[in-house]
Amino acid sequence: MPGFEVFGREEKKEIADVLETGILFRYGFDKERKGTYKVAEFERQFADMCGASYSLAVSSGSAALRVAMAALGVSPGDEVITQGFTFIATWEAIIESGATPVFTEVDDTLCMEPADLERKITERTKAIIPVHMMGAQANIKDIMVIANKHSIPVIEDTAQASGGKLDGRYLGTFGALGIFSFDPVKTITTGEGGMIITNDKSLYLNCSAFHDHGHKHIPDVERGLDNRRFMGFNFRMMELQGAIGLAQLSKLPFIIQEQKKNKKIIKEALEKIDGITFRRTFDQDGDTATFLAFFLPDGEKAKRFNQILKKNNVGAIYYKDNTWHFYPNWDELFTGTTLCKSGWPFKNAVSGADLMYQKDALPETEAIFERLLVYPISIKMPEDHLANMVKAIESAGKEVF
Repeated sequence: MPGFEVFGREEKKEIADVLETGILFRYGFDKERKGTYKVAEFERQFADMCGASYSLAVSSGSAALRVAMAALGVSPGDEVITQGFTFIATWEAIIESGATPVFTEVDDTLCMEPADLERKITERTKAIIPVHMMGAQANIKDIMVIANKHSIPVIEDTAQASGGKLDGRYLGTFGALGIFSFDPVKTITTGEGGMIITNDKSLYLNCSAFHDHGHKHIPDVERGLDNRRFMGFNFRMMELQGAIGLAQLSKLPFIIQEQKKNKKIIKEALEKIDGITFRRTFDQDGDTATFLAFFLPDGEKAKRFNQILKKNNVGAIYYKDNTWHFYPNWDELFTGTTLCKSGWPFKNAVSGADLMYQKDALPETEAIFERLLVYPISIKMPEDHLANMVKAIESAGKEVF
C-alpha cells in the first residue's frame, strides 16, 4: 500500500531541485527560488488529475479536514456527521472546529450508511463527512442526494483513496470539498501532508487564507505587506513535501495497477471458499486496491480463520480490535479524556450539554465488524509470499468450513 515502496531517483531529483534553491518555504523568495515552486506545481497536477478547479496542499490530512470545515464556517455549537469507522483524525478535526461529532453506522461498504445518516440529521447539522475507507467508494451518490435534500455541504474524506473513482469520476469531487492524506502509509506519501480540492472558488479562497494565518495571497505583493482576510492558523505544506508529492503522483497509476494485481491473486483464493463474502463496492475498476476486506459467516469463524492465517505468518487485520479506526475502541470519547482543565470539549460544551458517547451506540457496525477480516495490499508482494498466503487461505478454509 504505501508509496514509500517505490521511492527512487524521481523523488531524489525533485528534492535536489529544491535544495539547489535553498528555499524550503512555499511562498515568497521569488528571486532566490529561480522559478521552482514545487507545492504550487503539485497542487496544479493533483487538481488536473482529479478534474477539480482548485486544490490546496496542506501539512496533513488532519489539517485538510480542519481547513475544509473552517472554509464552510463550521462553528462551536454545530454538529458534523461522520461514520463510526474512520481514522480518529476525522472526528478530532470536528472537535477542533468547536463542533460536535455525530456518528453513523456503516454498512457492508464499510462506509457511511445513508439511511442512518438521514436519521441523524438535525437543525444543528452543518456538514457531513463520509469517508471512502480502505481505498474504495462510499455510497456517495445516495449520500449526496440526502445532503442536497437538506442543503448540507459534504466534505469527502478521501484520505485512504487517492486515485479512486466512481463511474469514471474521481473520489473527492462529488462533495463541496474533498480531502486527501499523504502520510507514511498512504497510497502516495510525502511523509506528512494533505490536499483539499474543490470546484468552488470562494471555498478555495477561504481555505487558502485560513491555512496561512488569513493571508490574502495578493499577486505581486510582498508577503510582509500582504494583508489578511481573517484570522487563521499555519497548516502550510513545505517545498520538500511538494517535491516528493510530484514524484509520487507520477507513479500513482503504476501503484494502483500493481496493487490490483496482488489483490486479485489473494481474492481468487478466498473466492474458492464457500461462506466467504466480500465488501460491497460500486465500481471495481475505480477501487485503488489498497485493501481486501472479506466476511466470514460469524465472529467465531472469523477468529478461527485468522488464527490459522497467523500461524502461517499471514494474519489479517481484525478491525474489531483496532483502536485507531473503530468507534467502540475510541476510549477518549467515552472517558472524556482531555488536557483542558475545564474538561472541554466533553464538559462545558458550547451546545449547553456535556458530550456523552456510548460504546454500544452503533450495533449494526459492531455486528459487521465481528465477521470482518482485512488484508492490506502492498505494491511489492514477492511471489513466494503471495504463494504462502494462498496456501494458508486454502488451509484455513478446509479447517473452518
